[in-house]
Amino acid sequence: MSLTPDQQAEIETLRATSTPTLRAVSEGMEAHLYKAYPVLDHGFVRVIDYMGDDAAICQAARVSYGKGTKSVQNDEGLIRYLMRHWHSTPFEMCEIKLHVKLPVFVARQWIRHRTANVNEYSARYSILDREFYIPQPEQLAAQSVINNQGRGEPLSAEASARVLEILKGDAARCYDHYEEMIGKEGEPDNLARELARMNLPANIYTQWYWKVDLHNLLHFLRLRADAHAQHEIRVYADEICKVVADWVPAAYSAFEDYRMGGATLSSKALDVVKRMLKGEEVTQEASGMSKGEWREFRTLLD
Repeated sequence: MSLTPDQQAEIETLRATSTPTLRAVSEGMEAHLYKAYPVLDHGFVRVIDYMGDDAAICQAARVSYGKGTKSVQNDEGLIRYLMRHWHSTPFEMCEIKLHVKLPVFVARQWIRHRTANVNEYSARYSILDREFYIPQPEQLAAQSVINNQGRGEPLSAEASARVLEILKGDAARCYDHYEEMIGKEGEPDNLARELARMNLPANIYTQWYWKVDLHNLLHFLRLRADAHAQHEIRVYADEICKVVADWVPAAYSAFEDYRMGGATLSSKALDVVKRMLKGEEVTQEASGMSKGEWREFRTLLD
């Protein structure tokens, strides 16, 4: 992780300063505020601000004021009911603002989740740092033969070394040309930053502030913390999961149970389960499901 001395000093100052507040706070989240958690070789995730907690979800669901006489156990039951029945609005009452440093190609995947507010580091105004994501050798793999958008078997040691040499060389060469085109301020015939940046590779790091409500954050995590997600975005999602688990423990527990650990069945699949419970041997041909759906269904049961 690459934090500048100024950034580290700012974090320490913010962590050392507290302000009295009348608003509800999450003790679990307070422990995470401003801290930078390393991801990949130069990236990080840190919480800048947040709003709400488990109680805020329940309060919104009840459309009432204060905690009343409801117990924690009842609150947890209500949250599980909301999650189980896909009542999303109460979860939207909680929000989080993250500062994320990530490779550009990861950012392009991330930005496909269009339900957040984003403010990214401007490469028109500022000069990007010479920082590139270079994967660990064990992350280098061949194209999957069964999945057009995934990786398959690891590369040999010889092939990995060749790929890493290419990645490092191309990144350094592109940045050298970027600096050459920009030149020094005040010199004639310098290329504008907004144009010079087009030569930079997709593994250069960028940064942004990303603000999202809890409902849409959990949707992001369901997809990006999944084992099938690309490693380079999944490691960011994994770090965010740890933060969310401390921020809204009851909501995150329900999320793990019903979304990450649960499954959605079609009416045909549910009918097959009922037939199996009665002792019937059901085949794919007799199920009414396609071969692909049957294969996924059997994977859930095995």
